[in-house]
Amino acid sequence: MASSQEIVDFICEQIQDAGEIRSRKMFGEYAVYCNNKVIGLICQDSLYIKPTKAGRAYIGVPTEVPPYNGAKPYFLVEDQVEDREWLSELVRQTEQELPPPKKRTS
Repeated sequence: MASSQEIVDFICEQIQDAGEIRSRKMFGEYAVYCNNKVIGLICQDSLYIKPTKAGRAYIGVPTEVPPYNGAKPYFLVEDQVEDREWLSELVRQTEQELPPPKKRTS
């Protein structure tokens, strides 16, 4: 089951205070970007955040599961998706720890 556009829009609205937020449909699911860095995925209407040391410290004991078969584990955000401030801070801390995106070569 692919994620619904309504869920993607809701999550992007929830984290808009973290930076420049956008989503991109990929393979039937969605990548979520903050300041041009992929910070997570939305798969089957669930939010998965890339694991970072800062994110782990902020969450405490995260639930780590792969967003799709064959993927590395990500932090699964469940009930906290309703908490705009908490979620925006998690995204902000995650984005700050991730390296800048690689330049594309033609």
